[in-house]
Amino acid sequence: MPKKKTMTFQRALALVLAFVTLCVAGGVVTSMLFMPAVVAANNVVKAVTPSMEVENIDFDVTTLPQKSTMYANDGKTVIAEFYAQNREVVPLKQISTPMQQAVVAREDRRFFEHSGVDVQGVMRAFVQTYISQGDQQGGSSLTQQYVKNVLATKARENNDPIGEYHATEDTIARKMREMLISMQMEKKYTKQEILQGYLNIAQFGSNSLYGVQAAAERYFNTTADKLNVVQAATIAMVTKNPSKYDPSIPENQPEAEKQRNLVLQQMKAQGFITQQQYDEAVAQPLVDTLDVQDVSRGCMAAAYDAGFFCDYVVHKIENSPEFGKTAQEREELLQEGGLKIVTTLDVDANSLMMQTAQETIPANDPSGMEIVMASVKPGTGEVLGFGLNRTYDATDAAATDPTRASMNYAVDQIDGGGRGFPIGSSWKPINLIAWMQQGRSLNESLINPTDYQTSLFSCNGYQGGTDVWHVTNALTNGTVSPESPFLGLVHSHNTTMASMGAKIGLCAVADAAKAVGYHNAIIGQEDVYSDVSMHPALLIGGSASVSPLTMASVYATYAANGVQCSPIALKEVEKADGDKLQVPSANCHQAVDKDIIQTLAYTMNQGVVRPDGAGQFGKLANNRKSFLKTGTNEDTYLTTGGFTPHEIATFVLVGDVQDPLNHRVANIAINGQYRSYWDGGTIAAPAYASFTNKYLDKKGIQVDDSYGQPVDKYMRTVAASRTGNSSTNSSTLNNTGTNNQPQQQSQQSQP
Repeated sequence: MPKKKTMTFQRALALVLAFVTLCVAGGVVTSMLFMPAVVAANNVVKAVTPSMEVENIDFDVTTLPQKSTMYANDGKTVIAEFYAQNREVVPLKQISTPMQQAVVAREDRRFFEHSGVDVQGVMRAFVQTYISQGDQQGGSSLTQQYVKNVLATKARENNDPIGEYHATEDTIARKMREMLISMQMEKKYTKQEILQGYLNIAQFGSNSLYGVQAAAERYFNTTADKLNVVQAATIAMVTKNPSKYDPSIPENQPEAEKQRNLVLQQMKAQGFITQQQYDEAVAQPLVDTLDVQDVSRGCMAAAYDAGFFCDYVVHKIENSPEFGKTAQEREELLQEGGLKIVTTLDVDANSLMMQTAQETIPANDPSGMEIVMASVKPGTGEVLGFGLNRTYDATDAAATDPTRASMNYAVDQIDGGGRGFPIGSSWKPINLIAWMQQGRSLNESLINPTDYQTSLFSCNGYQGGTDVWHVTNALTNGTVSPESPFLGLVHSHNTTMASMGAKIGLCAVADAAKAVGYHNAIIGQEDVYSDVSMHPALLIGGSASVSPLTMASVYATYAANGVQCSPIALKEVEKADGDKLQVPSANCHQAVDKDIIQTLAYTMNQGVVRPDGAGQFGKLANNRKSFLKTGTNEDTYLTTGGFTPHEIATFVLVGDVQDPLNHRVANIAINGQYRSYWDGGTIAAPAYASFTNKYLDKKGIQVDDSYGQPVDKYMRTVAASRTGNSSTNSSTLNNTGTNNQPQQQSQQSQP
């Protein structure tokens, strides 16, 4: 036999409270007659919980946690969604009438008659629970339920589990608190506003599904304004037990259908639907009405193979003070702020890069090599996408599956990437910029030894040393002397670059690098003047420590007539209320004289079109004018940077990004092709060309063939000269290698 309930003080208090609420709801005159009871009840509430003003809780029905949505650069294509609670707040006018009617019928049929507390409901619940000894009844009005949801939501936002518990515990004190706040709310808000708030805050399913808009999308692939009678009744029934009645869970569906039909019956009883509508609705099997959509969230669920790009954007938001003073504030804004995040992602570019990466080196290739690509739009700084031959996976499974990864090696360490890479000869165009900035000609003939006192490179900010830097050209391990900077780039000769650096100083090269947008990827060592990179080997990319994205940005400067822009991933971020937040700026500016850039572009193009050029394997199809530079850092990393004027700049890196020294790119087969010697021209350059050709075809872009016009003052002929105190090797070896393959830097000792 069940234990008989006794009339305890708390149960008696519930009856008193019901009487008090009746007085409050009955009007001013009646309330005055029972004022002592009202004051007594209010004092009880103050004794068990702080007042609204002390708690400083915002009950504004329009300020609820909402999901944030990330879009591609068109502002329409959804990439990913982020939420602590899957919710999209919509005004009442965008919620169908059947949906409004269904929730009123289900939760509070006298909603439009009472003043925040349904006195009849409270009395009925009291009698049923404590006098008739039946099942426990709630009696909460829809307004009370809204209050409870707000209190619980605010507690979760404040990381207050105790507050959340007290907001939902089954006690008289909690009920009294809800009732009194509900009556105050009804004085401030209209019934329509409260109904709107409830429909947006209530939980309508498992997996953190909140609000009718999210429920409409989840269960029926529609929007709240289009919900019909059957769909509305299905959603309305879920709130009583979101995990038990969630209709997307197969084992829930028999009971969910019974509960749906109960709501339909309540709607008919209250005159919201006719007998015919009721008969037609209950005749429909629940499973036949569903169109369940995936509720995956975050970058793991990013569409269009954009997981790595999505991760980059998230890091940008988390690292940018524009979105909050602290990391926690920025994270909460992303997860709960209802942001519309319009990114710079070009879906075509990203998809084609991911495709090219997989085609060049499949994820499961026995070589185990990675390929990393990044593209930037010149003149804007907009990051268009990334290409990696890995599937984005931020779970623990990625640790044991070499085909999956969460680290985006295309970006800087602070943005979720690694410590950067040496890039070999892809660096060398920077040397030519520095050379021309000193007023020197690319056709000056230089004597190019293989040994240089490091003191020759000293300058303001770099002291050099007392040792000797030994540097040679690839394959021949010798030099070509004399040779001009122009031919030094066309042939990709290291000794010529060293000779240039010895004449103008390493600082001139470092300054040119900073001007075009170069920085190291390592946190705290970003400046090119840091000890990480400031060595003579920088002249051949050997001491660079840079991300592919940064190098794509550098090449974008070459493609934009010397206009340098910092990479940006965000075009616009809009809050749920329509206010737009400031986003990080690209700070585009004229960084290098366009005459220098035009002369550089001409030289880079000659490295592609000449039969002795180091970049010929990156030549574009359809006679498109090509601008690129290959690079090889010994046998660890193979690179290529290239661009089409004003349209797209791309950088490609190949190697074992985890263990390059013990897993070298030599004497191995990659994608079924064996080579004893791999370099930037044999794999990175073809990958660059393949992607760029596909992208240009997809977009219908015609390359600007007028780009790359050399300026006379930088092309005049100057007689040969020796380099400082260095010994001279005057041999004139043809150092282009067999089969006209592009050259890599030789092994060199660093100071």
